[in-house]
Amino acid sequence: MWCKTSSILISFVVIAVSGNCALGECPSADLTGDCFVDYEDFAVMAGQWLTGDPCIPDDMAYIPGGTFEMGDSFGEGVASERPVHTVTLDSFLIGKYKVSNQQYCDFLNWADDNGWITVTDDVVYQASSGTSYSYCDTHSANIYSQIDYSGGVFTVRSKAGRSMANDPMVMMSWYGAAAYCNWRSQQEGYESCYDIADPNWECDFSKRGYRLATEAEWEYAARGGEHDPYYRFPWGDTISHSQANYYSGPGFPYDVSPTRLYHPDWDDGIYPYTSVVGSFSPNGYGLYDMSGNVWEWCNDWYQYNYYTGRPNPDVNPSGPVDGSYRVIRGGGWDDYAYACRVAYRDLSRPDCRCINHGFRLVLDLE
Repeated sequence: MWCKTSSILISFVVIAVSGNCALGECPSADLTGDCFVDYEDFAVMAGQWLTGDPCIPDDMAYIPGGTFEMGDSFGEGVASERPVHTVTLDSFLIGKYKVSNQQYCDFLNWADDNGWITVTDDVVYQASSGTSYSYCDTHSANIYSQIDYSGGVFTVRSKAGRSMANDPMVMMSWYGAAAYCNWRSQQEGYESCYDIADPNWECDFSKRGYRLATEAEWEYAARGGEHDPYYRFPWGDTISHSQANYYSGPGFPYDVSPTRLYHPDWDDGIYPYTSVVGSFSPNGYGLYDMSGNVWEWCNDWYQYNYYTGRPNPDVNPSGPVDGSYRVIRGGGWDDYAYACRVAYRDLSRPDCRCINHGFRLVLDLE
């Protein structure tokens, strides 16, 4: 974590001499990482001043509050993506990247040393829960996991000669994602948002700590500030392998990739075909992999017709009060372009440890 406020004014004064994009050197005032100094960079600066909290973790991006039209504005999705409705959100911070295998491995080693977890049949569970709340599989439990466990130590594997340390964590449940949020909050002196003594692990939004994004926050952030016109994907209306790690196939006119099937750079013949986080260009908010690579767990319970009958505008919605499934968003390395649209909604059981599920963090500003 580093504090930017003291240097931001100077950065903006010296924009003309602080970077050379042609040489891959972005201006120092480029706070979103897109190699341009624009409105979004000023929004970050303003957010740091107005919140009175100038210290933003290096791996988090500031998302300015605002109002947007949530849902399928193209009329090409399923009924659960409609009706399009107005949502207003407060500002928040969100991870620039999905949580990596190495980051999750660091959590597991700390959690093992501090009695937060137990390992039964090579599966990680919440301590003292028996097998009620699974966090993740190790490689011995499921070959798709990139985490080894031996001699009481968790380590990240290599696959086809490539370290998987910086690929997104997979084979981890919603509970495992929420537990990671509580751990990082504890490490940085924040409050824990998830009550792990509650059977549903409810999130206390009144506490300031790391948590999973609400479905509305996720879609708003994924759109990258582009609301007029609305984009189909985080960067525009078409998709190709130059922009995301997904399964390219026929039947979708907006899939314009010259290469088909799995992404050729990451198809090594050994599942999962995940890519290193940050391998593709960020969206307008400086967020990477909002479409493709792995799905992202959201905080919300899933309800097929949740959009129907909601207030309009809807202010800071946090989803249904209960359910059987949690929301996942963004599509994965094995999904068609259709699932990578920013309006697409899907669901998964919270205890699912899946080959294409991952997550990123949110931190409230107040």
